Amino acid sequence: MNLLHGVGDFFSLDIGANSMRLIQLDRGANGSFVLSKYAYVPIDQKITQDSSDLGKRHLGEAILGAVNQAGIKTKNIALGLPASKTFTSIVETEKLPDKELKKAFGYEIDKYVPMPMDEAKVDYVPLGPSPIDPEKIEMLVSSTAKDYAETQLEIIEKAGFNVIAMEPECLAMARALNPIGAVNAVMIVDMGETSSDLVVMYQNQPRLVRTVHGGFDLFVKTVANTLNVMEDQARQFILQYGLQQDKVEGQVFRVLSNVLESYVGEFAKSARFLQTKYPGIQIDNIVLSSYAANIPLFPEYIEAKTNIPTVIGNPWQLVQSTPAQQQALINVASEFAVAIGLAERSND
Repeated sequence: MNLLHGVGDFFSLDIGANSMRLIQLDRGANGSFVLSKYAYVPIDQKITQDSSDLGKRHLGEAILGAVNQAGIKTKNIALGLPASKTFTSIVETEKLPDKELKKAFGYEIDKYVPMPMDEAKVDYVPLGPSPIDPEKIEMLVSSTAKDYAETQLEIIEKAGFNVIAMEPECLAMARALNPIGAVNAVMIVDMGETSSDLVVMYQNQPRLVRTVHGGFDLFVKTVANTLNVMEDQARQFILQYGLQQDKVEGQVFRVLSNVLESYVGEFAKSARFLQTKYPGIQIDNIVLSSYAANIPLFPEYIEAKTNIPTVIGNPWQLVQSTPAQQQALINVASEFAVAIGLAERSND
């Protein structure tokens, strides 16, 4: 099992807080893909958070049920790893021939891993020459705790499957959401339940990877506590009315003002960091996914605050599907960015 490399005949598995998504793609023409099999299965959050033997067994059974629902036959899985369980960075090193680079970088990789090497599962890939120094090469380094990786392997293998690759969810979603033909830098933001993944892509490669703490759950709790409503109702308010100031007397927008300022401030901080690291490279667009794409007027708010054009991403941009598949997925299509990105992996 490799953390970043290795694919063949496989399907992708993205396990979220309260649902799991599976995708199997076939290769199409001109770099496109064809949707072969898929499943979207709600799952009790208690199961995904239960680390007991019984909890692991229930999760394995849920995975098996989802695979059967999708009609997937292969046993090979590419698995997404949440940002909270991984550490990913982009670093520079001396440009060397491939064989020398692998050996030399192997000696210094421990500098980029925030845990003892004997407790970590680590992988790295060269991204290519640095955009600002052709004598340097950029490397993407990703690590996760060995214990966590082995637990995930155990759950999936006991369900009868074989994990052939693990990849941080942030890299997978960026692969799916990076706009076709993008020339300059693009900031991609995927808002999850408890945090958001932020990846800046430039020349089809990640150049900045970070986690923004405080996801949709923070928005929900803020509205619920301030307006004295149940969290389910707060969630409904946010997804239905969003930041519209002519709905429910603009209460949702007012309540979230401080949270929004802090949240969007992280985007500005990331943009400044990129411009410091790569002078002259500008962010052309901010691309939103998951909850960030589903909150009414959220893209407009971000654009007004950052002065960067902001759009809703389309993880299906390279995937061909039938009208029947599109209709079946219409309510959850935006949640498939990680699963699609994993399924679009190659050995390149």
